[in-house]
Amino acid sequence: MPKKRESRGRRKGDKGHVSVVSCDNCGKRVPEDKAVCVTRMYSPVDSALAQELEKKGAIITRYPMTKCYCINCAIHFGIIKVRAEQERKEKTVLR
Repeated sequence: MPKKRESRGRRKGDKGHVSVVSCDNCGKRVPEDKAVCVTRMYSPVDSALAQELEKKGAIITRYPMTKCYCINCAIHFGIIKVRAEQERKEKTVLR
């Protein structure tokens, strides 16, 4: 049976067993190397209020927030796109 992806959709390589993480949207348990993780900066202060305070010279701290999604949720939220079959099979050459 032909393989759809050479890596079988994972970045595991030769590691053997990898731990699982929960999807932050649906709660599905996904292997750590298959999950799509996104890091965004989070500020506890409202954005309009933060702009006003920064104009007056205040320093507003922002915290990195990492969320992990399963493949289905990542596609649904538009974090990753569905690629055509030929595009998936193209190899990139590093120079």
